[in-house]
Amino acid sequence: MNVNTKLIRSRSRGFTMVEMLVALVVLSVGMLGIAGLFAVSLRSGGSAIQRMQAVNLANDIADRIRSNRRAAGAYTAATTDTGTDTNTGCTTAVCTPAQLAAADIYLWKQSITSTFKGGTATGSIAYTAGALSTLPSTFVITVAWREQAQSTTETESSQSVVMQIQTPTN
Repeated sequence: MNVNTKLIRSRSRGFTMVEMLVALVVLSVGMLGIAGLFAVSLRSGGSAIQRMQAVNLANDIADRIRSNRRAAGAYTAATTDTGTDTNTGCTTAVCTPAQLAAADIYLWKQSITSTFKGGTATGSIAYTAGALSTLPSTFVITVAWREQAQSTTETESSQSVVMQIQTPTN
């Protein structure tokens, strides 16, 4: 073995070590990028879940309104009251449409409170009566909540789902 061959071998061993260190740095940067994308994906998924829950809550009260059309105006009067459930008997006994509306609103507000923790969510219903019994009555259902800040530099954002339904006046 001559001197040149020894010199080439020792240089190639050192060069291989440098290549491995560079590859390790590149791999580390790539893994940090993947971790960042995963964190953003988790936050976006949480936001999508909250929005889906709000849509489900709006659909729930819309179905209750459609099934109790005779108490149309009672649904808006009951949304201003956050009181207690005085109409629990509506689930087991016969009650008036207005009592059923109050029980529906109470259960709906309880669902909103239990779904969105922290007491930041609200639900409201606006009602417009149909004119001359030819136009349908209109309900605008709103579920609003505050999303948590996604980073320390962001502030909480207010979100809402608004649904409009129409029911026959009779």
